[in-house]
Amino acid sequence: MLVGMITLMTFFPILAQNPVTTTLIINADIFDGQHESLKKGQSVLIEGNIIKEIAPQINVSEGARIINAKGATLSPGFIGAHEHVMFQVSPADFLTADTRYFAYVATVTAETYLMNGWTSIRDASGNSFSLKRAIDEDIIPGPRIFPSGGMLSQTAGHADIRIPSNLGSFAGGPPSHAQLFGDLVVADGPDEVMKAAREQMRLGATQIKIAVGGSSLSPGDPLDVIEFTEGEIQAAVKAAEDYQTYVMAHVYTPVGIKRSIENGVKCIEHACFADRETISLMQEKGVWLSVQILGFQPSKAEGLTQAQIDQWNETTAGIDGMLKLTKELNFDKIGFGTDVVYAPDLIKTINKEFTLRTQWFSTFEIMKQATCNSGQIINLSNRMIPGKLGVIEEGALADILLINGNPMEDLNLLLHPEENLLMIMKDGKIYKNILK
Repeated sequence: MLVGMITLMTFFPILAQNPVTTTLIINADIFDGQHESLKKGQSVLIEGNIIKEIAPQINVSEGARIINAKGATLSPGFIGAHEHVMFQVSPADFLTADTRYFAYVATVTAETYLMNGWTSIRDASGNSFSLKRAIDEDIIPGPRIFPSGGMLSQTAGHADIRIPSNLGSFAGGPPSHAQLFGDLVVADGPDEVMKAAREQMRLGATQIKIAVGGSSLSPGDPLDVIEFTEGEIQAAVKAAEDYQTYVMAHVYTPVGIKRSIENGVKCIEHACFADRETISLMQEKGVWLSVQILGFQPSKAEGLTQAQIDQWNETTAGIDGMLKLTKELNFDKIGFGTDVVYAPDLIKTINKEFTLRTQWFSTFEIMKQATCNSGQIINLSNRMIPGKLGVIEEGALADILLINGNPMEDLNLLLHPEENLLMIMKDGKIYKNILK
């Protein structure tokens, strides 16, 4: 027995026996995710995957890795609070391709996120559990993923993408391709919704995504419909809360937003038509707003029917009015993300999300949304959360970027990550470093 144990230890060394990597970054100007002014000429000590010390000068033992930032801006890694890492295939492939094709494409998408400086993403619907595992095990490069699993909606809701020619469930028709693969879930009634939410958490979901309203893209739910009853929303919330996590809701209209909030939803996704009363209610209840701009660009309307294009244009106009109201009401619990789907070329330009927001927000507000704010949204969950995200402070996770220049003065720097992201560190590991 002893010989067997020694043999196992030879091939599978205990993690605790591996030395902790020590990295010291010197001569950096720090954007900490929370304050507009940079802390000039600082050093940051990382031990393992944790930021241990921040000071003008730090002494380290021999053998530590030292990186001279040479005045570059040190920032938290960017966090996408509403992404679809599994959905970067064409609409036709989304309806017909097999899971292996989805997976191969997703590996490229994951690396795209990381190389653009996005060290964490909240996956807002999709069967990304195996992708997360492969990234966590260092099999492929990618951001830290916080999966929702399949988005939950009612029959004829946002997750029900069957086309009219499909046989209905009462006629024995099968679920959609996306349902069979676990990317979307259709559930009706509180009992089904609760079971569906529990199933996503069994698979490893860190939060639950539900749809409480329509969309311009899915075939069966116009913009003005309200989805899920109060009891159904409460069932999802109860299942999530019992699992020490929360529910996020896809919803556009004031009625749907109000129904979501009054029944326990903690984060509203999109809120394109939110009015003054709705935003004030979110402010009063401390509910987060997850906003996306890139995924709602006019180019995404290509290939849609005229009715869908009309709804698309109505939605994008609503976003402008809604964001102007958030500024007027000083509502700042706003996250950062893209909501890009079915657009493998568009996903390559995800850092445009920074510059697209400048018509409503200051550069500091945008940088804070992409770091500290989205980190706080992630940390609404107590499931599988490894530590504090989105900030540069002692005890936080070592997700760190070194940026060539000051993004607070020019966000266009981020549109060229190949040359302006000098270093990308996630979880204390360096995935890119072009500093000499």
